[in-house]
Amino acid sequence: MEQTHITKETAYLASGCFWGTQYHLNKLKGVLSTSVGYMGGELKNPTYPEVKTGTTGHVETVEVVFDPALTNFEEILKLYYETHDFTQVGGQGPDIGTQYRSVVFYVNEEQKQITEKYIAILSEKGYPVATALEPASTFWVGEEYHQHYYDKKGDTPYCHIYRKIF
Repeated sequence: MEQTHITKETAYLASGCFWGTQYHLNKLKGVLSTSVGYMGGELKNPTYPEVKTGTTGHVETVEVVFDPALTNFEEILKLYYETHDFTQVGGQGPDIGTQYRSVVFYVNEEQKQITEKYIAILSEKGYPVATALEPASTFWVGEEYHQHYYDKKGDTPYCHIYRKIF
């Protein structure tokens, strides 16, 4: 029996509270898995109580593992931008602090260039884009009770509302 090999790629996106970001990205066709956690800070193996203080440098981030035969980074990025306020500086909705910043953590030059292209497109549309573009660093998986929070609660996000932009 012939085995099929699925190629996987990964994206790391931060847009405020990671619960809503994960909720939307997990529903995109071609996304194999998502995990919430922390990226960007210096503290090793940070915990939510540490990150939520805003003093660790970490950002609430979603790791998105996808099959590039079914979707691509560009489609993921479009949904990312259509489900948060990428113009807000220093937080997202009522979640204020550096840990809730809008950040694309790129894993390669292609992701960096695609993100730069979309920042330019959004700027041309008149949006003052606050999304930071930073190289990916260590992704620390968040606590189990944060994983797929809205699915567990049978609820939908209040901060991450889909709106068509592209």
